Amino acid sequence: MTFDAMHAITGPYAHAILEGKLGAAKGTVVNGTPSPDFGKGHPDPNLVYCKDMFDLLMTPEGPDFGAASDGDGDRNLIIGKNRFVTPSDSLALLAANAHLAPGYKAGIAGIARSMPTSAAADRVAEKLGIEMHETPTGWKFFGNLLDAGRVTICGEESAGTGSNHVREKDGLWAVLLWLNIIAARKQGVDEIVREHWATYGRNYYTRHDYEEVDAAIAGKLVDDLRAQLPALPGKTFGEDLQIAYADDFTYHDPVDGSTSAKQGIRISFTDGSRIVLRLSGTGTVGATLRLYLERYRSRRRAA
Repeated sequence: MTFDAMHAITGPYAHAILEGKLGAAKGTVVNGTPSPDFGKGHPDPNLVYCKDMFDLLMTPEGPDFGAASDGDGDRNLIIGKNRFVTPSDSLALLAANAHLAPGYKAGIAGIARSMPTSAAADRVAEKLGIEMHETPTGWKFFGNLLDAGRVTICGEESAGTGSNHVREKDGLWAVLLWLNIIAARKQGVDEIVREHWATYGRNYYTRHDYEEVDAAIAGKLVDDLRAQLPALPGKTFGEDLQIAYADDFTYHDPVDGSTSAKQGIRISFTDGSRIVLRLSGTGTVGATLRLYLERYRSRRRAA
C-alpha cells in the first residue's frame, strides 16, 4: 500500500517516523522541513489549502492514503483513495477501531467531542457501552476528562484529535493510528468508512462561517433565536424533521463541578439531525457567526 503525507506532519517527526522507522520511501513526507513562513503556503490542513493532495488522491494514479497536519501537529486531515474523511467521522472511526492498535487493545474508557462536532462518535460510544461526553469548544474541557480517566479519545470538528497519551491535540498520532487500522483491517480508507456507515449510519455534516459580521446585529439574531427556543420542541419541518429539544448549551463538568453556560444554540431533531449556531468575537467590531448543519441517516439509508 502506498501513502502520501503532505504539508508538514510536524516536519522532522514525520520524516523520522514515517520515512525512518516505518520505512516509507524518501519523499513521502512533503513540505516537512520547518519554515518560518510555512514555505509560503498556509498551515491549516483542510480541503482549501490541501487541494493538491485531495486532487491527487482522487485519481487512479494517486496513492492509497494521504494525510496532512499543520506545523505543530494539532490538526490533521485524512484522505483515502476517492474518500475524504471529515474530522467528525475520523473521530468516530478512530474510536470504533482503536482496539486494533496495540496501545488500545484493552479498549477505550470513553469518548469526548466538542458540542458542534457531529454526533457520529456518540453512536460508537453507545455500541461499545462506554462514556460519551459533549463539551464546549476548547481543549481544556477534554483535559479534565482525560486526567480523570473518563475518556481515552477526544476530538473536535475543527480537525483536532487526541487521546490520553498527551493532553493536547496530536495530528501525527491520528495519522499513525489510521495507518495501524488500515494495516490491521487490510482495507482501504473508503471501504473502512463505508462499512462504518453501514454499521452506525451516516452523519452528513457541514459548517458555514460568517466572519466579520456586525456584532450588534449578530448578537440580536442569537438573542431572538434564544428567546424562541422554549417553543420549538415538537414543531415539524418537512415530512420527517420534528424537533426533539432546543437549548442554549450549558456544560456541567463532571470532574471539577464547574458550569459553562451559553456555549451555543442546539436544535436537535428526533431522527438525530441537528442545527447548531455559535457566536464568537462579540467584543470586537466584527463578530463570527458559525452555523453547523447535521443530517443523520440510519444505516439502512446511508450511502
